[in-house]
Amino acid sequence: MDTNETLSLSVNIVPSRLRVPILKNKQDVSKQLFFNPTVKERKHETTVSFRGRGLKGQDLLCPKGYTGVVLKEIQKPASDQEDRVVKVSSVFHHFTYWNLETPPTSDDGVVMAMTWPQLAEAMHGPVDD
Repeated sequence: MDTNETLSLSVNIVPSRLRVPILKNKQDVSKQLFFNPTVKERKHETTVSFRGRGLKGQDLLCPKGYTGVVLKEIQKPASDQEDRVVKVSSVFHHFTYWNLETPPTSDDGVVMAMTWPQLAEAMHGPVDD
């Protein structure tokens, strides 16, 4: 792959904090950080199991005119005063948002965030008479 090229991938937002053991082989660590679920579709629900816990998901689109990006840090700051240097490693236009045990609803922060650009445009856009 060209270094200027980005990947299109499947993105999942999982409600957990993963503790990754220290391993000598970096490839072993990166395998543990990816979530590639075997999805079950039942009764209009999308479900998976992750480390023994049941998750229920919903596919969400990025707001119209927006593209999601995954950033990779290419240079860590030497101090608190320095900026982080990142590059786009992949892009996405939709993702799956997962909740523990209950399906996502319109009250979930991530679901509400996807409607924010449309709401902001309505509030701050030009007014027709």
